[in-house]
Amino acid sequence: MKKMRAFLIGIFIVFCGSAASKAQDVYLSVPESNIFNRTEFTSVPTRVMTNANRTNWDYAFLGLLPTAPTFTSVSGPTFTHSSSSLTLPSSTLLWQLESMGGQLPYTGISGYLPGFQSFSTSAVKWFEPPSISLAGGFNRGNINFTFKIPASQFTANAFRAGNYSMDITQNYNDFTPRNFKTILIIPSSIRWVANSLTKYIEISSLNDYRNTSTRVWDLGNTEIANTVDFNFGAKAASANIQFTSSKGVPGTRNIASIKLGSNGSALTTKALSADFQNFSAANFSVAAGNRNSFTPQLYVSAEDFKNFFFEAGTYTFELNFNASSTDNSINSLQNTAVQLKVLPLSEITIPSSGRNVNFNFNTAAHYTDGQSQMIPNQIMLSNNENFELYVKSDENYFKKGGLQTNINSNILQIGVDGSSVSVPLSKTPQKILFNGAPVLDRGLNVRYTISPAGAQSLVGKENTTYSVNVYYSFTAI
Repeated sequence: MKKMRAFLIGIFIVFCGSAASKAQDVYLSVPESNIFNRTEFTSVPTRVMTNANRTNWDYAFLGLLPTAPTFTSVSGPTFTHSSSSLTLPSSTLLWQLESMGGQLPYTGISGYLPGFQSFSTSAVKWFEPPSISLAGGFNRGNINFTFKIPASQFTANAFRAGNYSMDITQNYNDFTPRNFKTILIIPSSIRWVANSLTKYIEISSLNDYRNTSTRVWDLGNTEIANTVDFNFGAKAASANIQFTSSKGVPGTRNIASIKLGSNGSALTTKALSADFQNFSAANFSVAAGNRNSFTPQLYVSAEDFKNFFFEAGTYTFELNFNASSTDNSINSLQNTAVQLKVLPLSEITIPSSGRNVNFNFNTAAHYTDGQSQMIPNQIMLSNNENFELYVKSDENYFKKGGLQTNINSNILQIGVDGSSVSVPLSKTPQKILFNGAPVLDRGLNVRYTISPAGAQSLVGKENTTYSVNVYYSFTAI
């Protein structure tokens, strides 16, 4: 009996079938410069399909009825954002055939290339073949298109960062892919378009300090272009406002005396600090035209303005602004230098009730004892620098009926309440108030005195009225 041998044979069947290939989607990256500057975007020639075999169009009925190649949107009339409810109309993107296998197809008899057009839920021809097949066809290879977004679309629509897509099908089986997505890629970006880099404020009237309303200064139009939602942050570069007096003396003021807000509801109003704060009343969203505009404003209460910004000189500080995406992945910074200049301001007023000071000599005591009068609040002073107050007369002698007499003006001594200094009146200015601090609308009680010796010098003078004019003036120190 023969011996049998067994052999194990492995049989392997490998399936290499041609499964449907993955669609070649069309990706179009739209630069932020086109979006923010609202300028037309035009792509480079972009491959949409490939053609490995064909050189002629489809024709029916004895080659006399050409089948035009078409695109049809199967996802609706709009481009849909990948992560929001935003859409873009189909008119946003225009396209036109650029080449087939390196050149445009033959136009021949009545064939032509349509102009730029947009996708539609109805079939749109992207080339009109010649009316007969003998008029010519096209080359094998890549089928390229040129895409563009008109400038008007950037003004009319909101382009949010992310992808907008539309599903497209085309009608030629030999062109691949048969179905594809057209995707607009919008970058994440924030850019300052308009902002005042400097703000100069000048105060030239004391009435600004008498006003009981809050002082408001706008910082000019601020415009920020964005493809993502953002918040508006702000801070001062320092906790102190730098001050230099009109005499060159340095000092500081607390930045918290100034608040930041806006002329509308865009910003909440808060006191400034050296730390960033979110001033947004709500997130600034991506709006049509991809821009947000508002006017930041500075506020100082009437009381703080009078207390902290009255002294003549220059007040300077810097504002740091930050447009930050809501997830803090993007920050766009901008600065504004603010200078508040307060001019030297001074004013002396004498109420009408205090314009005349009368000394009547009609008793013996008036001549022997002299006289003194205190005129309450006769002088109202305002000066935003340290100052000295002087008094003088227009002549060294009293006048009678407009004519000079021999009664010397120095018989009258003048001083202010609260000071022991009284000076004899003369044409030479005499100091009656020393080292006065900046003050607004301070009333001074003025003391007028004719001493016993001065009064006795009037004995024997004609009974009539004698007068002299008195002048008050400032000198800044």
